[in-house]
Amino acid sequence: MDAIEVRGLRKTYRGHEAVRGIDLTVTRGEVFALLGPNGAGKTTTVEILEGHRRRTGGEVSVLGDDPGTAGRAWRGRIGVVLQDADDAADLTVTEMVKHVAGLYADPRPVAEVIDLVGLAEKKGSKIRALSGGQRRRVDVALGIVGRPELLFLDEPTTGFDPAARRQFWDLIRALAAEGTTILLTTHYLEEAEALADRLAVLADGQIVAEGTPATLGGRANAGAKVSWLSDDGMRTETLRDPSDLIRRLVKEGADLSTLTITRPTLEDIYLNLIGATR
Repeated sequence: MDAIEVRGLRKTYRGHEAVRGIDLTVTRGEVFALLGPNGAGKTTTVEILEGHRRRTGGEVSVLGDDPGTAGRAWRGRIGVVLQDADDAADLTVTEMVKHVAGLYADPRPVAEVIDLVGLAEKKGSKIRALSGGQRRRVDVALGIVGRPELLFLDEPTTGFDPAARRQFWDLIRALAAEGTTILLTTHYLEEAEALADRLAVLADGQIVAEGTPATLGGRANAGAKVSWLSDDGMRTETLRDPSDLIRRLVKEGADLSTLTITRPTLEDIYLNLIGATR
């Protein structure tokens, strides 16, 4: 059984169709990233999968149950890190994590969770005294303390500095290695490429592409852009395989110190898919 199975998912708000017939499958143990610009329908889709929002139409199965009707036992099997989370500002980090841990049958040890998210030195601090990035780490701690089979992460590293983001990536990789299924939304393309086994791009409420980071949107077959300085100035050619061109340039005695070979980045492919321009 797949962790998530979605067929024909639709959501309408006051006559506006925010999600327009999405089909989606996430296998167990997979890290799956859902990408898209603001307003594309990402958060609405994730909230439906979490059971926090009712769908207008379509079929949804999450860990074998319909999240729209699933009960408390099902909720104990998922973890959620919301995009915007309220917190108990007067509690300490330890108190907050311990409180949420008490809601689960087999939680991770509180001290272990706090250490995993990099807050060991702040465990006695009140949440109101934390920085924005540190509060976000508390949100992540609350999402993983119940040992979820499936973890939803909605923009989890917002407010993180680069070092904290890399530390978070290590945590996600460790959870995935334990068999946790992870559904991630992020605006950081580097993050999606570093973490996701597969990803999908949402635009205007529809999935416009799906694949691995290396193959999304035909990326694997995209040509290489070769640039070099010739006697006539800079030259650029785009080729599927630049080997023959490079051999020719060597024979011609071209200045190879000026030669560059680039292929489309994930960001290039993503921007093309959503119809954006730099």
